[in-house]
Amino acid sequence: MRPQRFQDFVVETLAKAPDVQHAEAWQEGTKRPYGVHVVFSSGAQLWAAAVCQMPPGHNFDEPEVPVTGEPPADGPVPDLYEGGKVSPLRAEAYLAAVLGNSGSAEIVRAYGYSDGATTTRPTAHPGVGVVFHSGGRGFLLFEHTARAGQSRGGRHSELQSAF
Repeated sequence: MRPQRFQDFVVETLAKAPDVQHAEAWQEGTKRPYGVHVVFSSGAQLWAAAVCQMPPGHNFDEPEVPVTGEPPADGPVPDLYEGGKVSPLRAEAYLAAVLGNSGSAEIVRAYGYSDGATTTRPTAHPGVGVVFHSGGRGFLLFEHTARAGQSRGGRHSELQSAF
């Protein structure tokens, strides 16, 4: 899946999620040309860059040919809030579950970067990964957070522990 289509897929999928008030395309100039701005039901906000890795042997000069297969089975969607606030870890798990439960035949699985099943060391940059049947991957890199009523926070190294 190419970045523009991945961004569109994420926005469309998250807009239907139960704890998401609003999801829209976001960009940060040429540095982050694709991304998603999510407003959760609490008013907490997350800005995530959307990037993709091409399947082995493919390049962006070739036309995109979507590859489909069995979509992942629906799994439980974890609670997004702890003490009324969202944390990057909870956002990872929630967004991964929502994307994995989308029913998309292009997706093999979705995971949070901090998920112990996918990594053995803590991640320095929270986010969500999506593996496609084509062999390509999509990534949502958490860039900024804000609590309800606040403006966008600092870079990923300054993500709020709860927002």
